Amino acid sequence: MLRGIRGTWGRVLGSGSSDPYCIVKVDDEVVARTATIWRSLSPFWGEEYTVHLPLDFHHLAFYVLDEDTVGHDDVIGKISLSREAIAADPRGIDSWINLSRVDPDAEVQGEICLAVQMLEDVRGRCLHCHVLKARDLAPRDISGTSDPFARVFWGSQSVETSTIKKTRFPHWDEVLELREMPGPPSPLRVELWDWDMVGKNDFLGMVEFPAKVLQQNPPNGWFRLLPFPRAEEDSGGNLGALRLKVRLVEDRVLPSKYYQPLMKLLAESVLGPAEEDAASPLAVLEELTSGDCRQDLATKLVKLFLGQGLAGRFLDHLTRREVARTTDPNTLFRSNSLASKSMEQFMKLVGMPYLHEVLKPVINRVFEEKKYMELDPCKMDLGRTRRISFKGTPSEEHVREASLGLLTGYLGPIMDAIVGSVGRCPTAMRLTFKQLHQCVEERFPQAEHKDVKHLAVSGFLFLRFFAPAILTPKLFDLRDQHADPQTGRSLLLLAKVPAAESPILGALSRGKACSFETKTLPFQKESGEQAKAGGPARALIPPSVTIREGYLLKRKEEPASLATRFAFKKRYFWLNGETFSYSKSPEWQTRSTIPVSDIRAVERVDEGAFQLPHVMQVVTQDGAGTRHTIYLQCKNVNELNQWLSALRKASAPNPDKLAACHPGAFRSARWTCCLQTERSAAGCSRTHFAVTLGDWSDPLDPDAETQTVYRQLLLGRDQLRMKFLEDSSMDPSLGADTGKGSRATEGVSPDALARHREAAAHLLEVLEDLDRAHEEFQQREQGKTALGPHRP
Repeated sequence: MLRGIRGTWGRVLGSGSSDPYCIVKVDDEVVARTATIWRSLSPFWGEEYTVHLPLDFHHLAFYVLDEDTVGHDDVIGKISLSREAIAADPRGIDSWINLSRVDPDAEVQGEICLAVQMLEDVRGRCLHCHVLKARDLAPRDISGTSDPFARVFWGSQSVETSTIKKTRFPHWDEVLELREMPGPPSPLRVELWDWDMVGKNDFLGMVEFPAKVLQQNPPNGWFRLLPFPRAEEDSGGNLGALRLKVRLVEDRVLPSKYYQPLMKLLAESVLGPAEEDAASPLAVLEELTSGDCRQDLATKLVKLFLGQGLAGRFLDHLTRREVARTTDPNTLFRSNSLASKSMEQFMKLVGMPYLHEVLKPVINRVFEEKKYMELDPCKMDLGRTRRISFKGTPSEEHVREASLGLLTGYLGPIMDAIVGSVGRCPTAMRLTFKQLHQCVEERFPQAEHKDVKHLAVSGFLFLRFFAPAILTPKLFDLRDQHADPQTGRSLLLLAKVPAAESPILGALSRGKACSFETKTLPFQKESGEQAKAGGPARALIPPSVTIREGYLLKRKEEPASLATRFAFKKRYFWLNGETFSYSKSPEWQTRSTIPVSDIRAVERVDEGAFQLPHVMQVVTQDGAGTRHTIYLQCKNVNELNQWLSALRKASAPNPDKLAACHPGAFRSARWTCCLQTERSAAGCSRTHFAVTLGDWSDPLDPDAETQTVYRQLLLGRDQLRMKFLEDSSMDPSLGADTGKGSRATEGVSPDALARHREAAAHLLEVLEDLDRAHEEFQQREQGKTALGPHRP
């Protein structure tokens, strides 16, 4: 089953001075963190995340915090959305929501394992509550752990377990006995508390069972801890508000064999003539989708065709259809059509490392130099320029000329880097640009339109790829933080400065853009046969292709007498479908390699294990059955979740995955999490395979991508049937004369109409087969005999 959530954050209001940022939690696990907006009470983040959720998630929470360089960050407020609230509207949530105060007693997490028995003896009925253990409790102490004990209530009686010091995974294994007192049957309540030597104890959570449950089905197993029941305090907007855009997508992904007919239809549609594509899946999708759905669908389609080696044919097919419909060349690709969105997502999927290589040096310069630039007289701060100049207050014209000079100084290196990077531009992108260039040239061959073919390529490459990355480098992973207001203004001018502002800038950008195209076209002409064959086949899916790479801090296997900070060494890691390898630097020839097939678990590590944040562990098992654990530290929580996502997906087919592991480390002859003294002791926490952060670099998943396409096609099934099949019983040659044909078939030749009807009937048949497969799997699930596992 596939679940996804997307969220976009706007502004949050407050009082005083704040440096706000947001964190996102699924149940009790942090899955994302926005950048910090410095010195702002109305920050704009504009960040979007896709989260793959576990099947049994309960709620999604958004916390707004004020970053503090000294001490702990202050919590401003939070918003908690239940699964039911998000799923209530298929369109999702898109509104301002007031922040609520954070009640420590409501910030509970974790589970407790209990076994309850109702017994009778000569003295009457008694209750035996076997408190075995708990896991993933909230850390209440500064050390990142707690000192938990359990308190059991039944009627007017209560009894406590012993206290386990410094752990979030306590093992009590204690049986508490309570005698039934006169009166009506009483419920059982088990509370967990963190013991404190000074001050009051901190609440960790509770579970409660009605008397009827105790009598008929005494609890036995793991139970999720809940807060004390109380109404959530409404701050009335005093703490501010958060603009959220959240959408929940829930679906069932079937085994691969069920999607083969639809995948075959999709492949056939891009291999056929674009002009006759009236009843194919792509034509239906193009008519149906709009807005956010179109961008999501474009991403899925691009990934799907990349996996089949048909991305070039797919993009060529869409662009030819759009070019054929365009009569005014000035409007070509100006709308957010499926063709435009697919090209954008294709460039992100294939060209993001290339974009980083080209833009990062200059973007870093802009952030570090912090030069003042402004072209709009209404926005010029002459007082600022006076403070940084010893020649008095400059005129507006002087500031304008100086800003143009600075912009030229930044834009020149950017254009030089782009033009000089032709050989490093991904082959797939260059082939696609060649196809686009030829398509537009064939559609507009007139002399007055000689520049249209260049503008079409430049429009995608510069306006939809390089310019957005310059404008918002944080959203393209070029920087870890958003720009401050002044740097943001400089980036805006650099990304969108019009040619009319300066003949120098206009000529520079136009001339060098054409120079880039001129250099790429001969290469692409030589590769024409490859383009006909479908382009660079399977650009992201082969085992040898890198899924993710970058620097991580790796802990030595057995650091002897080393402080934690020295036990972690910086190493460069690569992950592909077969190996997880690392070396001292990207250029280093000697690599250490871990087979992906050996991975048994990929999990987070508690901060208390090494007193370090954002640490994960990769548990492997070699051919001899010996387990090894490698600990890796990431620079932030988003990078941590991206590596977790990539590693879990790469190792998804592996057998014998671990059901439990230790979220701590074995140090000082015991596990830091559960305090067990045996290195080989069974894991104290269940492993996770679903809560991961997705992004453009995620590995391909053809089944999930085809399932999304299928669901979208279902929306147009009735429309397709009415358009092509409602009059199928009549003679198509009589449609135009008698007026009985549908409006969509007017002017269509009988042969073409017959082909369209045949294609529509075939597509509807494929959709009906998938419908039946879903119904069968649903029935099997209801009967608890499902054949295939749910896909997270």
